[in-house]
Amino acid sequence: MPILTKYLMAAAITITSTSLFAQQNITADTVIATVDGSEITLGHMIIVRERLPEQYQSFPDDQLFEGILEQLIQQTILATIDDGPDSMRTQFTLENDRRLMRASDAVEAISAVAVTEGAVQAAYQEQYGGSELGSEFNASHILVETEESALNIITRAKEGADFGELAKEFSTGPSGPGGGQLGWFGTGMMVPPFEEAVATMEKGQVSGPVKTNFGWHVIKLNDLRSLSTPDLESVRQEISAKLQRGAVEEKVAEIQSSADITRVDTTEIDPAVLKDPTLLSQ
Repeated sequence: MPILTKYLMAAAITITSTSLFAQQNITADTVIATVDGSEITLGHMIIVRERLPEQYQSFPDDQLFEGILEQLIQQTILATIDDGPDSMRTQFTLENDRRLMRASDAVEAISAVAVTEGAVQAAYQEQYGGSELGSEFNASHILVETEESALNIITRAKEGADFGELAKEFSTGPSGPGGGQLGWFGTGMMVPPFEEAVATMEKGQVSGPVKTNFGWHVIKLNDLRSLSTPDLESVRQEISAKLQRGAVEEKVAEIQSSADITRVDTTEIDPAVLKDPTLLSQ
């Protein structure tokens, strides 16, 4: 964040003398200060306020107001030092910023139409209404290379050996050092043979050897639970984001299908050229 000083720099600065808060119609165009005729408006200050890093957001309003105003005054002064044309970097930055802001405005406009309460309710019902969400499982496993090794481990586990310690000693999988713990997982998160074995087990049970492409598994089911339907508010943000994404993608595809887009042949351009900032100073 640029420096927010508490003093005025020596310059030809005129701050509006009319009390801002006594005015009846404050707008974004309300002029807060002028620097050699260049206006600093409330709108300029609001934009700076919105872009402040999070650690500054909790500062007192009066402190931020004065700090932001002083920042803009100093920036305006500095901007007049070189009265030549904008640098190439400045030109490209301004063009990118304008493109980004207009695209953001478009996304907001599309969202206002697509993400309505009715649309959110309908999407929620489609995804969760009357559906069986299945179960989640909490399991540990020991991965070994041969069925014989797996059978020996099963024997030791049934004789009372601690499963986690067996995993630390024998498992070749990445979960071995953690006692074989896999945490909670649901349908589709494990390879089919592993998932099918777990689905038939009871809490506390140790499976027979299970063969997958990774090797032979010995599985212990630590716990299981049924998934419950989440309430709307807990998934509202997720549903809204999905509706927004779908609407924006649909609109982009619609416009792109008829847009005149020309791409040059870039096969002769080294992608690493993007790392060369010196091109902006040519």
